[in-house]
Amino acid sequence: MAEASAGRRAAREARGRGEAAAAAGDPTAPGARARPCAFAGGACPLKKSHPVLGRAKADVFAFIDTQRGEHGVTRLCAVYGVTRAGYYAWRQRPESAHAAQDRDLQQRIQRLFQQHRGTYGSPRIHRALQAEGCAVSRRRVARLMRAAGLRARVVRIYRANPRLHRFYGQHPNRLWTRVATRPNQIWVGDITYLPVVGRWRFLAVVLDQCSRRLLAWTLGRTRDARLTRTVLDAAVRRRRPRAGLVFHSDRGSEYAAQAFRDRLRALGIRQSATRVGTPGDNAHMESFFHSLKAEVVHGARFGTERQLRLALRRYFRYYNHRRLHSALGYRAPVDYESRAA
Repeated sequence: MAEASAGRRAAREARGRGEAAAAAGDPTAPGARARPCAFAGGACPLKKSHPVLGRAKADVFAFIDTQRGEHGVTRLCAVYGVTRAGYYAWRQRPESAHAAQDRDLQQRIQRLFQQHRGTYGSPRIHRALQAEGCAVSRRRVARLMRAAGLRARVVRIYRANPRLHRFYGQHPNRLWTRVATRPNQIWVGDITYLPVVGRWRFLAVVLDQCSRRLLAWTLGRTRDARLTRTVLDAAVRRRRPRAGLVFHSDRGSEYAAQAFRDRLRALGIRQSATRVGTPGDNAHMESFFHSLKAEVVHGARFGTERQLRLALRRYFRYYNHRRLHSALGYRAPVDYESRAA
């Protein structure tokens, strides 16, 4: 009887030690339950986030071949779990017809990737290749970009406001039930700020909602109604829209100012504004500014306002005439307008 009681007491103590070890994170302890591996900071599992881990050995060897000029082959093979003998055997094999096509495709992909300053991912590279008459699948393009270590520049843009907005409620949101079906039906506008040696410059732009074409832009040192009126007048001179055009913006004081409202009324333009606290109502402008900052501003340093203006002018020309837009069927805004005319 005493032996049975001691045995039950020992079993309870063992279970308690196992549960405590499991709570402490020991996966080998008795009572520890299998659970998904946690990654610091919520990072994705390595096989999903890395270009070659978890893929075929040929992909690993191809990736090592692109990196062997910067890192030792022995080290690369050890890191990616393959042997040096296997790598060199892969290099000595005669090139298959498929591998030769991959090599040629990779060169074209590299050219397009550099031509667009590292901003194109596999969907746009795929469309650019198709525009050149190259019949290739998107999955193949993605595989070759992974093997070459090519990844489009992506950056999170947190848009802070340098001063508080004062919101006005007298302008309805006219875009809730209206969709532009051709250019010059709906224009959208907004202001963002850009750094020049520690100081802000304010960029105001007007965009055609249908074609996504940048119609006008201006850069100023003061964020006020003069800035928004200047860029509006420039867009009107360039496009000469008919009466009834809708101009949509947020509810910032630059757009709610009496001088700006009077100018819209004189031009026969109807004003539309986002709902309070909902920047998503002006999603076209938010998307445009995100692309601008990710592709031009992030990581760059402008020593003078002139340098910033030159960079903006180059990018806006590229954006209108060459940059493929997914919402336009992967066409540039100018090309889209010419086909819609």
